[in-house]
Amino acid sequence: MEDRLHFAAHSHHLWPDRVGEAQSDCIDAAFCWADEKWERAINPVEEETRSLLAYMLGLSDPNRIAFAPNTHSLFFRLVSCFDLRRPLRILSTDSEFYSFSRQALRLEEYDNIHVDRVPTLPFRDFGKRFLDRASEGGWDMIYVSQVFFNSGLAIDFMEQLAGQAPADSLVVIDGYHGCGALPTNLGAIEDRVIYLAGGYKYLQSGEGACFMTVPAAADTLRPLYTGWFAEFDALDAHEDAVNYAPDGRRFLGATFDPSGIFRLNGVLSLWRDEGIDVPLIHAHVRDLQRHFMACVDERGLFGLGLEDLLHVQQGTGSFGHFLTFRTADALSHRKRLRQLGVITDSREDRLRFGFGLYHDVEDIDRLFARL
Repeated sequence: MEDRLHFAAHSHHLWPDRVGEAQSDCIDAAFCWADEKWERAINPVEEETRSLLAYMLGLSDPNRIAFAPNTHSLFFRLVSCFDLRRPLRILSTDSEFYSFSRQALRLEEYDNIHVDRVPTLPFRDFGKRFLDRASEGGWDMIYVSQVFFNSGLAIDFMEQLAGQAPADSLVVIDGYHGCGALPTNLGAIEDRVIYLAGGYKYLQSGEGACFMTVPAAADTLRPLYTGWFAEFDALDAHEDAVNYAPDGRRFLGATFDPSGIFRLNGVLSLWRDEGIDVPLIHAHVRDLQRHFMACVDERGLFGLGLEDLLHVQQGTGSFGHFLTFRTADALSHRKRLRQLGVITDSREDRLRFGFGLYHDVEDIDRLFARL
């Protein structure tokens, strides 16, 4: 097998062996129980996974977590809670991932829907600029990433946003690049914000395992984009009316492939069993990033130096688990690295290097030896 160095951990984290075991457990449950697998096998795994996620994020009630195959479907369920025949105003940024940005552009084709995008750069005053706009009021939804996918820059004002946002605004944090990477405790704001994340990146469990935290204040919301799982417990007493579960399950869809949740459970239970937590992972990755930057400072990288790193240019220490170079040659650099057996990625003029709990300093030394 090709001797690859995987530095795209921000895009696709490598999977531990427990993931394969969990995938097999899901298949075995179907072989063994057929239709009864939901009650006998899948529901207990979902329940344990919600509890593990709630513990990691400091949530008081695991039932406030709703699963979905991807964050896009969860975001659109939130949009569908509004009467789309009326004006809809969304405050966001110019640096949101495509699951939001593409859908937002499509929504804006309607005259009654407006999305206001605050530029993330310059980052020194982004927090103030965004909070000022949020405080203006009139927003139906406020949507912002915890860590921006195209830069790695991270916000540090989630609690301020929760406190300053107008009470009638739905506050949504896209935590996909933060969950499992940056220590995150939502306990103080769990009744105010909605947090979206998933298993593809830092939670090491791949596709089909996304989730959303649902504050109690959302129990009055009735998504138009809904599925029969959202009232699963009441199906035997079904009436000619659309009812919803009294907790996070009101945002569920319909029949789905449960293997992603099995894999997510496999990773989170592995971390628990091995005494691994997010602060420990974060400290390890910060050490790796410092070593990487020291190598860049000493040796350079295709002519790039520390001054080409976005967080250095923006003068901030708030960034996630990947480092981003800004260069017009990002794509050609990525292709040259791939020829050397180094996997990373690029977005427009951004070359990104991601680090994970399975890396060590020797991996970084091997990278620079190949250069």
